[in-house]
Amino acid sequence: MKSKLKSAQFYGIVDLGYVTAERATSVAQSLLDGGAGIIQLRAKGCGLDEIRNLAKLLQPICRKKGVPFIVNDYPEIALEVGADGVHIGQDDGSLADVRDIVGEEMIVGRSTHSVEQAKEALLEGFDYIGFGPIFPTPTKVGRAGIGMQNVGLVQSTVGQEIPVFCIGGIRRDNLAQVQRAGAQRVVVVSDVLRAENVVEAAREIVTQLLKQ
Repeated sequence: MKSKLKSAQFYGIVDLGYVTAERATSVAQSLLDGGAGIIQLRAKGCGLDEIRNLAKLLQPICRKKGVPFIVNDYPEIALEVGADGVHIGQDDGSLADVRDIVGEEMIVGRSTHSVEQAKEALLEGFDYIGFGPIFPTPTKVGRAGIGMQNVGLVQSTVGQEIPVFCIGGIRRDNLAQVQRAGAQRVVVVSDVLRAENVVEAAREIVTQLLKQ
């Protein structure tokens, strides 16, 4: 799946802040049908049993499509359900801590919010990074957007070694602007999950990314 990670441009997230647990599987399928190259389950504030059960449902859907399935925050659950990867934040410990749980083969991603953090993640050995939030976003309440001034720098340095996914407030109507700043891969959450047609919204993003 690491080869699939490198080819992915649109990173889709099934975020239970926007999607009910009952719709999680159908939304995941819609994201996949729209061309998402990665799917993450993000379930902030949910119980471990609910996260585990949802992960068990999403994993085979992604596996059937040949797309990496990532669990946010919980390496133990990622390992238990046979996920392809886990994503951790700046305050979630070191890569070595996660590798002690999941082993050497699983994809491990890191959230980064500055050029320095991006370079540190590369040196530490993460498989990919999220870089942002580019714009203020309801997904990260209270965190200011870092802007686009360093997108090109991170892409031309860290992005030459591992995939860099820009994240945070990115929508279909500002995606071209983010691309002009240097982004090659993006995460889009609320704009897609709130869309009337998730498949079409995802497809629009993938089509725009292919234009660069």
